[in-house]
Amino acid sequence: MPDVVTPEAVEGLKFGDEVEAINRTSRLLDRLGIKSQVVTVHQGDNTEGGGPNDCRTVPGPASAIAENASPSVDVIFAGHSHQQYNCVIDDPAGNPRTVIEGSSFGRLLSVVDVKIDKRSRDILRDQVVARNEIVTRTVTPDPAAQALVDEATTKSAPIANAPVGSITADLVRAAPESGESPLGDVIADAQLAATQANEPDIAVTNPGGIRTDLTFAGSPVGEGDGVVTYGEAFAVQPFSNVMQTITLTGAQLKAVLEQQWQPQPDGSVQVRILQVSSTLNYTWSRSAAVGSKISNITIADQPVDPNASYRISVNNFLAAGGDGFSEFQNGTDLVGGPVDLDAFTAYLTANPNLAPPPADRITVAP
Repeated sequence: MPDVVTPEAVEGLKFGDEVEAINRTSRLLDRLGIKSQVVTVHQGDNTEGGGPNDCRTVPGPASAIAENASPSVDVIFAGHSHQQYNCVIDDPAGNPRTVIEGSSFGRLLSVVDVKIDKRSRDILRDQVVARNEIVTRTVTPDPAAQALVDEATTKSAPIANAPVGSITADLVRAAPESGESPLGDVIADAQLAATQANEPDIAVTNPGGIRTDLTFAGSPVGEGDGVVTYGEAFAVQPFSNVMQTITLTGAQLKAVLEQQWQPQPDGSVQVRILQVSSTLNYTWSRSAAVGSKISNITIADQPVDPNASYRISVNNFLAAGGDGFSEFQNGTDLVGGPVDLDAFTAYLTANPNLAPPPADRITVAP
């Protein structure tokens, strides 16, 4: 949690191990005679594909929690990774236990049907039936809920449907092996432009803050092909992070880029490739060890001097060390800037008929 939200959002809170918390609470429930126990946890595994009810997971946080959490827990609902799977994983006592995650954005509904023994008051594990149910749009909406949605849609429409720019093709957040995406390039360039008063050399943004694609095709509101509305831009950058410009040395910038490969407790390496402005270029190596993957860093086509100072525009989430990029916290001379969404929409307005930039900022070496 401390790595994925800004520090001020969790100020005063302490975060411990999930399994310890589950087991501590489970023991209390056991003493109170509560035998049917279900956990919902905002941790999940990734998958190798498959349908909503396949179990093709890559072992990760959810699996580790399921393998170690108290046998008194009968079902685990996972989340966070936005994946779909329906698994059975043995608990520490060797008993099978359902672990299920239902994708994201309400596309799947995870349903677990259980039977409880009247005498023991515990869930009968061998009779648990779990499924991820695809959410359709065929159900008649609740009238009161629909009225609330309609009111909100009507009131927000003049702002949401207002054009803010235009594009010549889809700007997608998906990236090739390099990690550099067309939409990431545009957002980083927008943040560089929006913070010019702070005299930045480069801008860097986190891929997790880019929430959807900008598509060329017009939407049902009728704005037309290629037109980008405020609502579409908002869907891409919905967090209202504030831009900040900090000073790092060349050595610290390299350290930031090395932190794109983050070793995990289970021995795996989590990769988060930052999106960078056109003024920054570098190479990373497939075969090099973690901590030594980055080379050939240039800013404005000039080699980066490890001892020189550079101004770097980032959002306040990254500046606070978000997503594990703790090196940003060593930045100095912090100066504020606009909200990232405002930077994005201003750039779209200033650059009509924007085309996907060439993917030439990050190079991959053997």
